[in-house]
Amino acid sequence: MTDCRIGLVLILALAGCATQGTTFRTGKQLIEAGRYEEGLQAVNTAVKANPQNIEYRAYYVRNRDSYIGQLLTSGDKQRLLGRPEDAEPFYTRVLALDTGNTRAQAGLAEVKKELRHRTIAAEARTLLEAGDLDGAQARLRPVLAENPQQHDARAVMRSIEEQRTKTLNVGAVLKSTLRKPVTLEFREALLKNVFEVLSRTSGINFLFDKDVRPDLKTTIFVRDTRIEDAIRFLLTTNQLEMKVLNDTTILVYPNLPNKLKDYQELTVKSFYLANADVKQTLNLIKTVVKTRDVFIDERLNMLTMRDTPEAIRMAEKLIAAQDLAEPEVMLELEVLEVGRNRLTELGIRYPTQLSAGIQGAAGAGSVTLAETKGSFAPLTRLNITDPAIILNLQHQDSDTNLLANPRIRVKNREKAKVHIGDKLPVITTTSTANVGVSESVTYLDVGLKLDIEPNVFLEDEVGIKVGLEVSNIVQQITSAGGTLTYRLGTRNTATSLRLKNGETQVLAGLLQDEDRSIADKVPGLGDLPLIGRLFGSRRDEHNKTEIILLITPYVVRNIERPEAATLEFLSGTDSAIGGGSLSLRSAEPAASTGVVVPVNIPVTVPLPAVAQPLPQAPPATLEERR
Repeated sequence: MTDCRIGLVLILALAGCATQGTTFRTGKQLIEAGRYEEGLQAVNTAVKANPQNIEYRAYYVRNRDSYIGQLLTSGDKQRLLGRPEDAEPFYTRVLALDTGNTRAQAGLAEVKKELRHRTIAAEARTLLEAGDLDGAQARLRPVLAENPQQHDARAVMRSIEEQRTKTLNVGAVLKSTLRKPVTLEFREALLKNVFEVLSRTSGINFLFDKDVRPDLKTTIFVRDTRIEDAIRFLLTTNQLEMKVLNDTTILVYPNLPNKLKDYQELTVKSFYLANADVKQTLNLIKTVVKTRDVFIDERLNMLTMRDTPEAIRMAEKLIAAQDLAEPEVMLELEVLEVGRNRLTELGIRYPTQLSAGIQGAAGAGSVTLAETKGSFAPLTRLNITDPAIILNLQHQDSDTNLLANPRIRVKNREKAKVHIGDKLPVITTTSTANVGVSESVTYLDVGLKLDIEPNVFLEDEVGIKVGLEVSNIVQQITSAGGTLTYRLGTRNTATSLRLKNGETQVLAGLLQDEDRSIADKVPGLGDLPLIGRLFGSRRDEHNKTEIILLITPYVVRNIERPEAATLEFLSGTDSAIGGGSLSLRSAEPAASTGVVVPVNIPVTVPLPAVAQPLPQAPPATLEERR
């Protein structure tokens, strides 16, 4: 009974070992097939079932560490490329194989932090778009404290700073009462009196420079016009300028160069161009904006200008319309050389020469006197081409297709070249007196050469200039001096075409057709009808090749047209670049806000001081109807 039990245990142990061996072999096969995780799991099962097997354990540890290294490298690469969502699965798979892997744990923590930062940056951008600059900035502070180089947070913070800078550079803004309608009727009235009336109407204070002439007179007749337009008209027609000091005060001064230097504030702004050439942008700014104080840095592709805020705003729109990415197109080309060769050679080739002669001991064509005394039969030689008769039975029929299928991505109006073939060396020998002979080597391109220049249009159409040349070696020629030269055969074409996005154009017809017929006949017998075929051989050869080019453009990126407000806007006058429009816009009449000053109002009527804004009187006391 005891022996039976021992035998049963041995049988079960052997069965267990066989099962473990099968599991290990299965896992090994899975690993070799590239299914690492399934294979490692199977091998690990075999290791746990047989912990004493050193071979199993070593194989498992070696392949597990190698696979973990691959996963960590892929995860780090995706994280460095700014794709944390793609990096997370790699770190998770590493931790499934090795729960204590510190590198995977650190990488996964960085991924989660980056995703959290992106979420906060998106929330800050939403607050920014809603106009809450302070709230957006407060949301970004902890993100930038943890990672000062976080891309999304820095982009939102940059937008916040730009909006704050624009707000600070705008300067004082007048209150909205300047949009009220007004009716003015003055004839040869003192300009300061007109401004006093406008002051009482709008509550705006007017301060005058000491050089503003007190005897300036003006005539104005406007009805239901905005107060701001009336003020601008009065200033322009009297060669005056204004500067807004605060929301209720305007300084009026003469439009003279020295006064403009004293009162006109200038702004400095730097533009970092992403696509446009800084030199062309410089010419644009100087030509359109008339800016003199401008500097460029070609290394940084940066332009810095100093001008009035109105000119700066105008330059921003001009640069926004010019600093656009160049279009790019992907060209898919297919070049085929289709050749068909037929060769037929049938018939009997007879000897073409039969020669007889005498050959003595001294050589062919010479005999000695002693040899002439005997018989000439031993000296006679008869030569016939070897073999004497050749039966030609040959027929060849072959088709060849040479295909080139390059795909190239080209910028707009840039040339792309494709060469598929060889470079043949051409040796040139130069002989110089008192120096000697020298050789130089140049290389000649042989094969397929393709030159392409695309032009991408706004309607996603592509104009293409195509130049195609196919060349091959026809003959090798050796000169008397031993220099090897080549005779080349070439076929080329050049054209311009315009295709839609994704449209395929076929250029074909570059044909080379050769027919050759060679007949070897026995004179006289070969010309006999019917049986003449038995006394000659005929070789017919027909070669035909054609070059076919298929070209398909795919627009990868086209110009994105800026908004209409960027493409067309008012630029002021020649003396006031970027200034407001000199126009009198009609306002909706409002009885409670309008003011009418009749023509016959005495200009000597005492009015309140300009520097002290008066409270607005009721409409009934401000309006006087004729």
